[in-house]
Formats: sequence, structure tokens, C-alpha cells
Amino acid sequence: MIRKSPTGIAGFPVAPFNEQGNLDEKALIKNIQFLLDEGLESIFIACGSAEFQSLSKQEYEVMVELAISTVKGKVPVYTGVGGNIKTALELAKISEQKGADGYLILPPYLIEGEQEGLYNYLRTIIESTSLNAIVYQRDNCVLQLPTLQKLIELPQLVGLKDGIGNIDLNIELTQAIGDRLGWLNGMPMAEVTMPAYVPLGFNSYSSAISNYIPHISRMFYEALLNGDKELVSELYKNVILPINNIRKQRKGYAVSLIKAGMEIVGLPVGSTVRPPIVPVEKEHYQQLESILNETLKRYPKPDHKVLT
Repeated sequence: MIRKSPTGIAGFPVAPFNEQGNLDEKALIKNIQFLLDEGLESIFIACGSAEFQSLSKQEYEVMVELAISTVKGKVPVYTGVGGNIKTALELAKISEQKGADGYLILPPYLIEGEQEGLYNYLRTIIESTSLNAIVYQRDNCVLQLPTLQKLIELPQLVGLKDGIGNIDLNIELTQAIGDRLGWLNGMPMAEVTMPAYVPLGFNSYSSAISNYIPHISRMFYEALLNGDKELVSELYKNVILPINNIRKQRKGYAVSLIKAGMEIVGLPVGSTVRPPIVPVEKEHYQQLESILNETLKRYPKPDHKVLT
């Protein structure tokens, strides 16, 4: 097994639900295939954007199976695991049995643990399989340097995804640990913060908008890496910041706004979400629709980049 964290733009499919609230398998396959065709470098299935907290074990297994069978080894497939320790271990084992390349470890359920407790939680999951593991640094799971230095003794740990935006801590971690780990930006609407992350060594990020305007994600990231400040600023002004302003209007829009965007561009995932997430309000939907229509006029979508 290759002990390396994914790089580039990471694809996070949603969990499409039909009007009865059940998982729409055909729509999920189309979502995954769309991300592959658009050249995203990895697929993270059944994670936060897929409403991990609301999935049944059966739905989780189906989503992992569909991701593995659709991707066919073209890019790495990572799953989401986490919550209470028993559930996390069960999902980690399922991920290994289904043939995933690794998993993203989400925070433990509810408890604000001490560093020792977080270390034991993460170590137990990481050591439970041979799969690659990426730690998601957010909410009630924020590791300090000594804790992470102990964890990197485990060969399965290949990356850290930051979702808190503490630049001081990120500098401390990246400068001390360097390329022993891959560094992923997992902030909401990560394009907003990626210019601050690249100089620290972050070479991957999760892009919510890649689910519906992936060519903008690619255009932005390439402009950023190539030092094209003018294009970065232009995309900020015309696309990224306007969408981000809508995202900030309601809690849960980090998920439901993705589905709204996909619906607007004609991807068949529907707008159904599970509580406590709320659907996008009509006013905000219309605002997003206007932004996307103007975006597609200003920045026409090129031909698909199909992975073979």
C-alpha cells in the first residue's frame, strides 16, 4: 500500500436522497462519475458533505461500495469514519473490507477530550486496520504538536485535514512535521482560505463547489499555484466570495447549498437533506442561480477531462 496522502483537489460527493428520503444510488454514481470526469484527484465518500451523521450502516456500506466500483482504482477513495469509538471501528473495518484506500477520521461524538484522550481515540482507530488514515482537525478534535508527533509514529497516518483555521497552530505543525504528513485544507469553502495555506505546505483541499462548477475550482487552484494574482482576485470577486456569502446565511448550508448548486447546473441529486440540516431557502437559491448563470457565461465550461 502506498503511504501517501492525496494531493490536489479532493472530491466530496453528497448523499443524494429521493423525495421519500431514501438514498438515490443512481444519482450518487452520477455525482462520483462527474467528479472523476472533471479530473478531481481523490474521492472522499460518506463524509461531512454526504451527511455522515445521518447515514445508516446499510447506506454507508452502499455508498462505499458504489464509490469503489465507480472509481475502479483511477484515484484514491477515502471514507469517513468517526463518532463514538465502537461505530468508528466498525466503519473502519467496513472500509477495509470494501477495498477503500483509507479513511478520514472525523471527531469523536460530543465529548471534549483531553489531548491524551484524543490521542487514544485516534490511535485506536488508526491501528485497527492497515488502511491510510487522515485526521480531521476540527470542532472537539484539535491536536497540539506533542500529540500529533506521537501519532506520526504510526505508519498508517498519512495526513491531517484542517478545519479550524488556526494559522498559528498550522504553522507550528507544518514546520515541525514537514512532509511526513500530507496537509489538506478542510475549511468551509476552502477556496476562500487556500492562498493562506499553500505557503505552509498544504497541497490539497476539499472543494464544495467542485460538485457543480469544478472547472472554477481548477481554474482557481492553478491560478493560485502559478502566481496569477489577477485571476485569483477576479474569481474571488465574481464567484467564490458571492457563493461564500450565501453559505454563511444559514447553518447547514455547507451541505444543502452544494445540492442546490448541483440542481441548478442539471445534476440529478435533488435538494432533500436530513435534519438537522435545512434546505436552501428560495431567496438564497435564486441568488445562487444568478451567480452560477453569470459564472457559466463569463467562464464557459471546457470539455470534460476524462480519467482513463
